[in-house]
Amino acid sequence: MNDRAEHTAGINSAYPVNGRVILHIDMNAFYCSVHEAVEPDKYRGKPIAVAGSVELRKGILVTCSYAARAKGVKTGMLVREALKLCPDLELLKPDFHLYRDFSRRFMKIAYDYSPLVETMSIDECFVDITGSKIFGTPLEIASTIQQRILKELGLPCSIGIAPNKLLAKMASDMKKPNGMSVLRKRDVPKVLWPLPCSELYGIGKKTADKLKLLNIDTLGQLAQADESLLIKRFGVVGAWLKRAANGEDDSPVNPEQERSKSIGHTTTLPVNYTDRSELHRVLLNLSDQVGRRLRRQGLLAGTVQITVRDPDMSTITRSVKLDRPSENADDFYKTACKLFDAYWQQGSPVRLVGVTLQGLTEKKESAVQLDLFDYQQQPVKEKLTRTLDALRDKFGENAVLTAGMLGDDPSTLIRNSKVRGTSLQMDHLKLRGLADDDST
Repeated sequence: MNDRAEHTAGINSAYPVNGRVILHIDMNAFYCSVHEAVEPDKYRGKPIAVAGSVELRKGILVTCSYAARAKGVKTGMLVREALKLCPDLELLKPDFHLYRDFSRRFMKIAYDYSPLVETMSIDECFVDITGSKIFGTPLEIASTIQQRILKELGLPCSIGIAPNKLLAKMASDMKKPNGMSVLRKRDVPKVLWPLPCSELYGIGKKTADKLKLLNIDTLGQLAQADESLLIKRFGVVGAWLKRAANGEDDSPVNPEQERSKSIGHTTTLPVNYTDRSELHRVLLNLSDQVGRRLRRQGLLAGTVQITVRDPDMSTITRSVKLDRPSENADDFYKTACKLFDAYWQQGSPVRLVGVTLQGLTEKKESAVQLDLFDYQQQPVKEKLTRTLDALRDKFGENAVLTAGMLGDDPSTLIRNSKVRGTSLQMDHLKLRGLADDDST
């Protein structure tokens, strides 16, 4: 056998006869790393953090650099607490236009090695490289992607290599920053089972707490638990919990960007809000922007949901079905206010507010039932809405505003694509055409 044949045989042996090879690419401290890459002399290796309210030096940290983390600073920490731990911490304004640009660029690198790329957020994706033997072994492909992202973009990333998405995600978390880990099914008992249940991808703190009540503290205990008991306590999720603890996951990498199941936006307020009129203004701005996004996609919403969080991080959601599907921001605003007023007690402090549209349907496929008054008024409303949308498309989101939208809270900033927050992070990814788009 010649050298080339031996090399090909070696590559083939690195892939399973049956099964898949999945990568999970996770960018490390993405927002801060982007700032370091753009202005290395100013930020590289220094304690920096991205915060939503830099001028007021209030609010929470969206993310922080590894230099800041070394001093005890953590993502999600209050700014004032972070500054106590690290007085020289430099706070940066978020620049989502810049982050989206870098996201597109790192995704394009992933697409160079497989068409099967599933974007999970602005800074992470799954890649199915089962059919990518032409580029080498899984380790060689992962190493090449990691090196290209570092060389071409100046960004560190961690990559997990595994036979399924669950284990690939767990593997990418094992070595940060700029690490690479392989997690095989046979490794699960040794690597995962000693971990607490809360460490498993897909299990939150509440579920972990419920498992503790069943005397299930570790993933090993969960993997060996009575499935009927889990199903009795958690429903169909119980069977998934046991399978996941055993490292089993059959979900495919889905390269298609499915139509949105919901459209929402939340905003963290710089201080605790206690005034009803101020909170209603926040709901107005949120309703306005989710309505804009809904109409851009040619959809109607059948349900409005609000999210409210207090200073103690206690979060509630409330939703109601509309009388008929709508694309009108005024419908969403009025419904959101009714939901909020029914829940909120006068004077109670609020730290985060969100509005989410659910029950989405294609407008062109929806037969909207109108009463007589609506039948007469609807064409006028739609024409006005289209005119206002066209003006804002041409001259910017602030071209047409009502007086009620004006203020200095973060909800007024979501009209600015450069600084608006994370619930809009996926809007920039048109996955069908990303691999062939050279505009970036």
